[in-house]
Amino acid sequence: MIKRKLEEVIEANIQTGKAIILLGPRQTGKTTLLSHIASRKGDFLLLDCDEILIRERLENANLENLIQLIGDYKLVFIDEAQRVTNIGLSLKILIDRIKNVQLLVSGSSALELANQINEPLTGRKWEYLLLPISWQEIHDHLGYLKSLQQLDQRLVYGMYPDVINSIGNEEEVLKQLSSSYLYKDLLAIRSIRKPDLLPKLLKALAIQLGNEVSATELSNLLGVSKDTLVTYIDLLEKAFIVFRLEPFSRNIRNEISTNRKIYFYDNGIRNALISNYNPISLRQDTGALWENFLISERMKYLINNRISANTYFWRTTQQQEIDYIEERGGKIFAYEFKWSEKSKIRFSKTFTKAYAPETHIINKKNFEKFLMS
Repeated sequence: MIKRKLEEVIEANIQTGKAIILLGPRQTGKTTLLSHIASRKGDFLLLDCDEILIRERLENANLENLIQLIGDYKLVFIDEAQRVTNIGLSLKILIDRIKNVQLLVSGSSALELANQINEPLTGRKWEYLLLPISWQEIHDHLGYLKSLQQLDQRLVYGMYPDVINSIGNEEEVLKQLSSSYLYKDLLAIRSIRKPDLLPKLLKALAIQLGNEVSATELSNLLGVSKDTLVTYIDLLEKAFIVFRLEPFSRNIRNEISTNRKIYFYDNGIRNALISNYNPISLRQDTGALWENFLISERMKYLINNRISANTYFWRTTQQQEIDYIEERGGKIFAYEFKWSEKSKIRFSKTFTKAYAPETHIINKKNFEKFLMS
């Protein structure tokens, strides 16, 4: 089992009087992680909300029913909590009225669950996000040489736990993951009136990987209104399938400030959506895959290590561009990504003169420092 960076963080916050909420995409190991942590603390009660009886008990909860449900257990793990209507109120009763009970709560979507728990659990929860395995985690597990030997595979097949553990069967696992299973929670939301749009939108975003996304052009391509398109992209973000980078724009006249770049949290999911599992040596999109891998892994690093940073890309109407920008600690860091270490890059003088950033060129030889520090 690959040790997750959040394990020690979560353990440190057990018995602090607050519920521990673990969100994230499906199949990233939330149940495995919380079960592992709970089992090390002794006996615990698992309430699987995929079971109808459990859902009914938690949906119609009052103090007496909850006391009866949890009995003498002091550690309670509520799995798939997004399935329970008004789960936030039940959790609030458990925390406020039943003393010395530690709650561990998992949910595969920030959509309904976050809406239900944020107000009732204000000041009563620690909330964390568990994404697919990070490069830092796989490096710590395998060591320097063995992790580097897997780099090409990870660029193609991604970092989901089941994919990493299914050597030789990666394509079948990804086929299952990238189907509607990945966004199953979205389909249950009332505002999803065009369910067929989700796979079409995801495929379009996969094809445009690394490029700026124009909501107007994409809405025309898919035959939906711009507002509908923006709403659905927002939902895909909240399901932790994709994320956006905003354009960096401060004081240069010709800076782009409208279009966004959209990346996938996992390369394997992106490749599954376009059914392309060709090795890196045979691909035409290696640059886009490298960029997506580095930026998504950087996002994991920032999230796992609880580092606050603003993240952007930069481009002007004259096609001057910088792949990735971080603003943290009062400084600006600019990064250019190249698969080959032989590629020569010059940072835009327009950008460096205006913002005085610390600049870095990231390639196969030095990428680990970028992803782990």
